[in-house]
Amino acid sequence: MTGIRLTFWGAAGEVTGSMHLLEAAGARILLDAGMFQGRRAEAAKKNAELPFDPRRIDSIVLSHAHMDHSGRLPLLVRHGFHGPIYATPATRDLCAIMLADAAHIQMKDAEFLARHGRPKGPESEPLYNMADAIAVQELMIGQPYRRVNHLRKHLAFEFREAGHILGSASVDMRLTEDGGHRLVFSGDIGRYGLPIIRDPDPPVGPIDTLIVESTYGNRDHESTAQAEQRLAEIVRKVTGRGGKVLIPSFAVGRTQELVYALHQLVRAGSIPSVPIYVDSPLAVDATTVFRMHPEVFDRREKMLERSDRIFDFSLVKYVRDVADSKALNSINGPAIIIAASGMAESGRILHHLANNIGDHRNCVLFVGFQAEHTLGRRIQEGNDQVKIFGQMVARRAEIETIGGYSAHADRTELRTWIKALGGPVKRAFVVHGEPEAALAMAGILKECGVAQVDIPRFGESFVL
Repeated sequence: MTGIRLTFWGAAGEVTGSMHLLEAAGARILLDAGMFQGRRAEAAKKNAELPFDPRRIDSIVLSHAHMDHSGRLPLLVRHGFHGPIYATPATRDLCAIMLADAAHIQMKDAEFLARHGRPKGPESEPLYNMADAIAVQELMIGQPYRRVNHLRKHLAFEFREAGHILGSASVDMRLTEDGGHRLVFSGDIGRYGLPIIRDPDPPVGPIDTLIVESTYGNRDHESTAQAEQRLAEIVRKVTGRGGKVLIPSFAVGRTQELVYALHQLVRAGSIPSVPIYVDSPLAVDATTVFRMHPEVFDRREKMLERSDRIFDFSLVKYVRDVADSKALNSINGPAIIIAASGMAESGRILHHLANNIGDHRNCVLFVGFQAEHTLGRRIQEGNDQVKIFGQMVARRAEIETIGGYSAHADRTELRTWIKALGGPVKRAFVVHGEPEAALAMAGILKECGVAQVDIPRFGESFVL
């Protein structure tokens, strides 16, 4: 089939900035519109420079609400995009709070930098404002899983459960002219057996073009059971010496999984009754969205068989006010503090790290992927000195990592997902992974019988 072009404008050779342009059936369609993360100046420049005219994009199909997949939607709207944005209902509702939060943080960061005499430029200017974030919501169309939606004549798609976070989806797109072409975009593939959300449900059958993520293509995670056991051990150890467990966590998905896990551990008597603080207005709002969408919960979970009130119990306190957040820095005795952002690049976790990372009794616990050049990665690697709020701070706190709470499929689970497609897959493009992981994923695809595998570079374009 001729006339199909695919161009990779993000998550090409790296994990963040997911954005792929599909030109087919006379339409220009974006798969995701994510933000780049990493070195501040470099990421800000890449985020601000759109490689195409947003006014010429016909529609956007969004895999899920994480910022590295949705974070530039308001920027596109700001620069003239006015077409429909298709997402699952849960993704639509999560974007409503996440994009508004991102706009608020950018405005506050810009005000801070202006007060401190930082010269104007991409690094210090907000990408968009609250009005832009609200305008995105007016364009979003909620589409349930497994419902065929026609973008235009000869071009349709449906969402399939990706099992990554609430509302996450893989995209199964069909072009029906000139013999037909089937393109599948994996989005971020989740794990099998994660709490709360359902397992991945990949599209089945022959595929002409596959775009697949590779975040953990070169390694395996602990099992969810091992992760829960390690979480209990770390909490007992740290709180037993009077310390605090500081957990940088994505506000959406990871925070709710942790609250669920801690709830189970408390009920089982596996951890002591210490206060648990969820210190993130976004996480508080995201938990409300989770409560709104029990229809996509995994009803095989034991706690979910009994009740939907899985995020509410006596030890957990949801912190919204700034004053209450600041008060956590002066509490004595053991506690668990879960705060955004997940890679410690912004948000309230920075204040908790600045105030607590110098105490050897405390522990910084990582439960998710830390991208290159982020503060989270530098702390995770064990640096004795880290820069927080522009000041070098001595790191004496213990560092722990639990891989089993990752929402991304590991090497074995990626192979399981590929095999579940049934195939054959004619051609695959590996995205959303650092170079070693992408190469390993390419190897998995070839093992599974995919003859042509490409690892695209940023801006590289292919005729399908």
